[in-house]
Amino acid sequence: MSKRDYYEVLGLERGASQREIKKAYRRLAMKYHPDRNPDDEQADQMFKEAKEAYEVLGDEEKRAAYDQFGHAGVDGQAGMGGGGFGGGGFGDIFGDIFGDIFGGGSRRRGPARGADLRYTLELDLEKAVHGTEEKIRVPTWVACGTCDGTGGRKGERPVACETCAGMGQVRMQQGFFTIQQTCPACGGSGSTVKNPCGSCHGQGRVQETKTLNVEIPPGVDTGDRIRLSGEGEAGPQGAPAGDLYVQVLVKEHPIFTRDGEDLHCDVPVSFVDAALGGELEVPTLEGKVKLKVPPETQSGKMFRLRGKGVKPVRGGPPGDLLCKVEVETPVNLNQEQKDLLRQFQESLEDGGKRHNPRRSSWFDGVKRFFENTG
Repeated sequence: MSKRDYYEVLGLERGASQREIKKAYRRLAMKYHPDRNPDDEQADQMFKEAKEAYEVLGDEEKRAAYDQFGHAGVDGQAGMGGGGFGGGGFGDIFGDIFGDIFGGGSRRRGPARGADLRYTLELDLEKAVHGTEEKIRVPTWVACGTCDGTGGRKGERPVACETCAGMGQVRMQQGFFTIQQTCPACGGSGSTVKNPCGSCHGQGRVQETKTLNVEIPPGVDTGDRIRLSGEGEAGPQGAPAGDLYVQVLVKEHPIFTRDGEDLHCDVPVSFVDAALGGELEVPTLEGKVKLKVPPETQSGKMFRLRGKGVKPVRGGPPGDLLCKVEVETPVNLNQEQKDLLRQFQESLEDGGKRHNPRRSSWFDGVKRFFENTG
């Protein structure tokens, strides 16, 4: 099945900004995350598809290659597995194809570097804003302790492959063409082990679950990646290890929603406080602050608390906290309270349009509408 266009996956136009790309990925990641959709194969597929699209479009170099060549320009660079971690390489697809066919490109010398891994780390908003240290467990390949990664029995080291003379590739003549292919004897490593290690069977590495401590800098957001050099898969026969990319996914918060450096929250205000004004305690990630509500405040009014947002991970001043007032209608009224409200309503009506200008203006507009269409 052919892949969908990455912009279509994220619901964006091709000229979307990096901020729009990150925001779209965050929305889809929260919607389709496996923890929220257990045993839902379709949601799992949508989650993986969104991650793959963001991995390409969120990187300027990969995005440029994708915009020019489509999926062919980034195959092998996106979708490093699903779930919490995955393996994958970052090779140049064009170099691999044309090198194998026409004998061009660089020749392999020695075992290939280990694969990079990706781990999705879920964080509470507070930890993402303030920074933290998280312990993660990553199933991966590590260097064999018995042979110290050489792949041979104790004291024995790999020797140059006799088939390819240590080049990792062999040439085959087919008519006018000379085709260069990966050596079938050594798998492209250029070396072989005559007496393999009994623990790793000559690979120089074994499967194990590593426990790592990850330093999370303050201000990270969904889609940010932390690179741990050399913590990916160990390469075969002592080759260098790949890297581990820890990808951040910030959980939904019961009070705040985040938009870049700014935080948003809804503040319920009683009818009386909205009408007469008052002072409320509003939560922030640093503690409570006082918010003065002026008299005659309408529902939907936005108050900005400067500097109470998030300090960006890449530096700069912190954002703001935007508090949206939601005037709460009283509920569960007793008879006395209902009678008082009716008396209050009658006193407002005696004042004409003065007390409810928006309501009066709206009804006047409705009246004119029916007069014009009647």
